[in-house]
Amino acid sequence: MKVLIVCTNHDAFPTKAGKTGLWLSELTYFYDVMAKRRVLMDIVSPLGGRIPIDERSLELKDECNAKYWDDIAFRAKLDNSLSLTQINPADYRLIYFAGGHGAMWDLAENTELQNIVKVIYERNGMVSAVCHGVCGLLNVKLSDGSYLIQDKYVTGFSNVEEALMSFVSEVPFYLEDKLKERGAHYTKAVIPFMEFIEMDERLITGQNPNSAKKVASKALEELFEK
Repeated sequence: MKVLIVCTNHDAFPTKAGKTGLWLSELTYFYDVMAKRRVLMDIVSPLGGRIPIDERSLELKDECNAKYWDDIAFRAKLDNSLSLTQINPADYRLIYFAGGHGAMWDLAENTELQNIVKVIYERNGMVSAVCHGVCGLLNVKLSDGSYLIQDKYVTGFSNVEEALMSFVSEVPFYLEDKLKERGAHYTKAVIPFMEFIEMDERLITGQNPNSAKKVASKALEELFEK
């Protein structure tokens, strides 16, 4: 079994100083859970090549982040990610979208990526995402023309969490609002930034960075234990 992990290439806010990109723990937490089960993983990005890291997420006191940040082979994967044209969606049973604010700019509107998700899902595979990575699911349509997330229970970074991080003036949209516009049943934790996931059929979503481990664990449970 192989898992496809999708990360952003986008690294800039419209006006705010500092770089955005991938929120590191949304990748490392998921990757670590999968690696412990010896799951094969490929890391892909819309353009391929370097995946930028949101500088605010470089919390190396976090044991999992430090473990992979110091791993030369892992860092090489971040510097040399596959491009969408290099992968065959039929090779994967699970796709996972890591977040970080960068995902809001280059994952939501990518039609090639939308098709990859559709192929995996319609081949009875699983689709998963966490935090702003859920942006990658907003515009995915299935073969019958319906949106993947329509009438499904999903979560993702909430409006309240966005406001608490003081990025209201920088983001191109509110993810929570967009999910509702697409007809999804949006749910969230009572307390911001608490671990929270939703699962509906073969779709697993996590609300925020703290939910990445649980998304991975739930995906493994569904793939291997049922």
